[in-house]
Amino acid sequence: MNDLKILNKAADNIRILAASMVEKAKSGHPGGAMGGADFINVLFSEFLVYDPENPRWENRDRFFLDPGHMSPMLYSTLTLAGKYTLDDLKQFRQWGSITPGHPELDLDHGVENTSGPLGQGHTFAVGAAIAAKFLKARFGDQMDHTIYSFISDGGVQEEISQGAGRIAGHLGLDNLIMFYDSNGIQLSTKTSEVTDEDVVAKYNAWGWNVISINGNDASEIRAALTQAKQEKSKPTLIVGHTIMGKGAVKEDNSSFEGQTATHGMPLGESGACFEKSIANLGGDCQNPFQIFPEAKELYAKRAQELKEIVAKRNEEKAKWAKENPLLVDKMKRWFAGEVPQIDWAGIEQKNNIASRAASAAVLSVLAQNVENIIVSSADLSNSDKTDGFLKYTTSFKKNDFSGAFLQAGVSELTMACLSIGISLHGGLIAACATFFVFSDYMKPAIRMAAIMQQPVKFIWTHDAFRVGEDGPTHEPVEQEAQIRLMEKLKNHHNQNSMLVLRPADAVETTVAWKLAMENTSTPTGLIFSRQNIKDLPAKVSRYSEALQAAKGAYVVADNDNYDVILLASGSEVATLVEGAKLLDADGIKSRIVSVPSEGLFRNQSKEYQESVIPSGKKIFGLTAGLPVNLLGLVGDNGKVWGLETFGFSAPYTVLDEKLGFTADNVYKQVKEYLKK
Repeated sequence: MNDLKILNKAADNIRILAASMVEKAKSGHPGGAMGGADFINVLFSEFLVYDPENPRWENRDRFFLDPGHMSPMLYSTLTLAGKYTLDDLKQFRQWGSITPGHPELDLDHGVENTSGPLGQGHTFAVGAAIAAKFLKARFGDQMDHTIYSFISDGGVQEEISQGAGRIAGHLGLDNLIMFYDSNGIQLSTKTSEVTDEDVVAKYNAWGWNVISINGNDASEIRAALTQAKQEKSKPTLIVGHTIMGKGAVKEDNSSFEGQTATHGMPLGESGACFEKSIANLGGDCQNPFQIFPEAKELYAKRAQELKEIVAKRNEEKAKWAKENPLLVDKMKRWFAGEVPQIDWAGIEQKNNIASRAASAAVLSVLAQNVENIIVSSADLSNSDKTDGFLKYTTSFKKNDFSGAFLQAGVSELTMACLSIGISLHGGLIAACATFFVFSDYMKPAIRMAAIMQQPVKFIWTHDAFRVGEDGPTHEPVEQEAQIRLMEKLKNHHNQNSMLVLRPADAVETTVAWKLAMENTSTPTGLIFSRQNIKDLPAKVSRYSEALQAAKGAYVVADNDNYDVILLASGSEVATLVEGAKLLDADGIKSRIVSVPSEGLFRNQSKEYQESVIPSGKKIFGLTAGLPVNLLGLVGDNGKVWGLETFGFSAPYTVLDEKLGFTADNVYKQVKEYLKK
């Protein structure tokens, strides 16, 4: 057990470094970092188990920071742990720095998640805790570790915290320990001015083990963490009452603690005196970027302890490996992110079915052949057809993670973040489903998955106005345009930040799933129809022809010396096929192109793009969403028939007729277009 004086000295070191980073950058949030330093210091110097030599050790504890603006606290602590240098801290918030304003996923430096919008980070932690439970059910003590998280007042207030708290309590995630940094201060006001909520009562009601402490007292923090580690049936929330800007003083050395101003600006601009505050904390105001000898010794001691802990666990694993060679191989493959081998061509699809039903057929195969996939649904499994997966497994329950299905309840954003957390944990494939119109609830999480390059499979069904009877509130019109913007946005590796696929029939749905499972570097959006779709024509083999979807767009049907190119994605392709028959009878020949992913198509060679959609040709596009979905494909001289209203309430067959999504209207619109 470490001496409290040494612990307090190290915590002050973290405060000094955090405040100095912000001061040098002239930007950032020092106050929260200074207040939370005691907890993170005790956690990293006494409790968190990880391998100093292998940041990707599968059985490590994981720490998820929710309030990303408290990054100076995390970076400073990781510097004491040897993950960053003092020069890295001096480059805080600068171009090319590995210490950005909000932490970005960087396992080599000990950062387990990108901390973005408040509330998501601790929800990732819940997902990681679910993943850990799943893996322990299969690998026993070789996957026995703790997920820690750190949340602030803002994270507690974000609505997503309700979903995360409810699910963690319901599933009894006793491997989850979360510290709530309750300092009573927000960016622009005191917390008491925006809420009277009893956080302790709320988490108790969700089935959490709640411990309230002085969050700046190392002995109380240690005792709370010890108690939390002993809890065997509930997740634990440690409510730490902390002091915003702990140690901050004014020019006259009077206290400047507990002030709103230190939340979001350097101490020197807040009303505190930076130099006096550094001196008050025991630092050198002329050279504040230093590591105290006591802190260096404390973390060196912990590094040695960790080496011994890891060595012992590796010995245990070696013994286990001799007795369980098949499990060892399985674990290795899972954590390597190996793409499962599936007989995609052998998946049987019924004729002329909805793509959501075709997805169900694929999910049934995945459930029986992919052991490390977790599928979730927001209370819609019998409608988004993830019940095709559930048919061959069971839902998670408290004390039973032998199945592979997560019933997330009506909480789309929470579900998305849980899936990201499952993916972040490593070793598992995550997929989640809901209606496409509700992707609006998920957008902040989808963006984070793209930034972190997490290959979550987002399944969206009921893809168009053909939800009909439910009316405009349930008809996705603008959603495809929004999601497809992610295909145009590049990530740090110059990849499309997301793969978005809207397949045109059952077999193309199989291929879309194949592409999704093979995509291990970005999230994938799979957009499926509610209504049945006629199968597209095939010259020889529909499957071999649909494999061309991997290039984003391909020719479905062709004529020599065609007059017009007809292109679409999803169910509209089949409508074009029917419309082409009417045009052909009138002597107008067409080429039909299916474009499940413009993003993939634009990544192909110019020669391929030109071979599918040649320059100078007349092009007509059909989309059940906004016309902008296809404008980049048809060009300035092309024509798009799309939807420019929120939709109407009626059976989808009536809407098809009224809104012009019929073969007859394709014929009419193309005839008028070609006259121009």
